[in-house]
Amino acid sequence: MLAVVELPGGELEETGKGLLSEASRLAKKLDVSWSTLCFSGFAPEVPEQFGAYGVPRMLILAADEAVADSPELQARLIAQVAREQGAGVVLLPHNDLGQALAPLLTARLDGPLFTEAVATTRDEKGLKLMRRALGRRVQEAWFWDGQGTLVLTALPQILSAALLPSMRRTTPEQVEISGPPPATPGKTRIIERIPPDPQTVDVSEAEVIFSAGLGCNEACFAQLLELCKLLNVSLGVTRPVYDLGWTGFERMVGQTGKTVAPRLYVALGISGSMHHIGGIKDSRRIISLNIDPKVPIFPNSDEGFVTDLNTVMPLLLERVKAAAGGAA
Repeated sequence: MLAVVELPGGELEETGKGLLSEASRLAKKLDVSWSTLCFSGFAPEVPEQFGAYGVPRMLILAADEAVADSPELQARLIAQVAREQGAGVVLLPHNDLGQALAPLLTARLDGPLFTEAVATTRDEKGLKLMRRALGRRVQEAWFWDGQGTLVLTALPQILSAALLPSMRRTTPEQVEISGPPPATPGKTRIIERIPPDPQTVDVSEAEVIFSAGLGCNEACFAQLLELCKLLNVSLGVTRPVYDLGWTGFERMVGQTGKTVAPRLYVALGISGSMHHIGGIKDSRRIISLNIDPKVPIFPNSDEGFVTDLNTVMPLLLERVKAAAGGAA
């Protein structure tokens, strides 16, 4: 198995750590050896970080500068390495680069493609692959029988960087591979990478969401908008808040709105209806604040605080403003 790890700025970020953790678990399920593939020019501490996830071997690709800006040229080299290594699975994150590379790799490797995976299990039928469909309202499952090279992308939101006890620290073997200069230029190239703006990004793709329910009055909601801008996080609302006309439908979270899976979901004054819980249950971490200790959001949260949001919000906003201004 080959895990393709992106190292932005030469650093191993959370998505990369999550991919290493997933690759380690997947290799164990399939009972196969695995390697990582990354491009050269990374920070000195990266091999040690890879070793924490039990990476046995790092394939380090030194390629022409033109390759770095062309998913098409990258796919050529990655496919070549996958064939040479006899990889049965090529694992990528389902981010902008992974979405660009996956279909190109599939065409070159002539195998199956499965994108946006949220879970994998092994049974007598083969490798069971699961993902959310229809706006993440339902879960569909596919089986890979081991035939052909599977190109698999995993949603970054479900990738956990946690170090599991089963992951034995290693000192990865570092194998340098020189990619040949491209015979022909790629038809497409990356001109600029523009990071998403949490204020405008689709809430279903947001990393951190602060979401308001009816426990948040109009003055509190205005403060929440300001808080989201200061913290550079995305805003979400429940159906009743949307019905008040305070924000657009694109911000509504739940099974009747957008199903989300952020790294952090903060539920502010939300009771937690069945439809809302169904829309946030894939969140990696849920923190809830509500004045009523019996609301159903609490049993579905990682942390819960019984408090009056309309009292807490002004204090929280004041503290964040002070921190942003350099005050203690």
